[in-house]
Amino acid sequence: MRLIFKQRMFSWFDSYDIYNEDGETIYIVKGQLAWGHCLKIFDAYGHEIGTVRERVLTFLPKFELYLGEEEEYVGCISREFSFFRPHYTIDCNGWMIEGDFMEWDYRIFDSSGQQIAAVSKQLFNWTDTYVIDVSDPQDALCALMLVLAIDAEKCSRD
Repeated sequence: MRLIFKQRMFSWFDSYDIYNEDGETIYIVKGQLAWGHCLKIFDAYGHEIGTVRERVLTFLPKFELYLGEEEEYVGCISREFSFFRPHYTIDCNGWMIEGDFMEWDYRIFDSSGQQIAAVSKQLFNWTDTYVIDVSDPQDALCALMLVLAIDAEKCSRD
């Protein structure tokens, strides 16, 4: 399954549209007024299906991931101290992440080393645009939440 992740232009808060390869809207992400980043994820019908919330007052950035309107906790992603290559610790489904130096391309793996998703940034667009290739469509929402958290963390540093 391929998802195209595009940031909306001219928005006060972080907001994104996520499309499939046919150009149909699959998810809508809306930033919420909060202390730290708070991103609500909706399906194409407007139902809230996930939340990515930055935990404030931590030494390095940490984002918690929740499913559904009831906000069932599913894990977190934290930035770890490193010099050259960004390093993240993921506490979600036993997943791991590997990225490149420029933070444009990275891959998500399960605990056995099988690739869950590949993420690549498309250059030369007006707004942040990523392509997320997910092996199993059931993993698409969690993969999207990790990409949102990494993008929010990176934007905080820029």
